[in-house]
Amino acid sequence: MKSRLLLLAAGLLLSLNAFAMSLQEAKAMGYLGEQLNGYLGLVHANGEAKAVMDEVNAKRRAHYEIIAKKNKISVDDVARLAGEKAINASDKGNYVQDASGKWIKR
Repeated sequence: MKSRLLLLAAGLLLSLNAFAMSLQEAKAMGYLGEQLNGYLGLVHANGEAKAVMDEVNAKRRAHYEIIAKKNKISVDDVARLAGEKAINASDKGNYVQDASGKWIKR
C-alpha cells in the first residue's frame, strides 16, 4: 500500500512537471525578458513564469559567482556583461530591457 502511494505521488509530480513552462516558452509568450543586470525579469505577471525566472536567476547567480571569483571581479560586473550578451542574443519578438529600464520587443 505504501509503495503504491509513493508511486502515485511520483507519477503526479512527473505529470505536473510535464506541464511546467520552459524558459523559451515563457520568453516567447512575453512573460519573461532579459534585463540589463544579467537576470531575467517578469514582463507580465504569471505564476509559472515567475517560478521559471526564480530558478534560472538562481542558477545564473551561482554561475556568475564562479566566473567572478576566477577573474577576481565583482559578481555585478559579470552579471552586467552577461546581460548585454543575453540581450544581443535574444530572439526577435522577445522582450528585453532598454537603457532606461523599459521593456521593449526585439
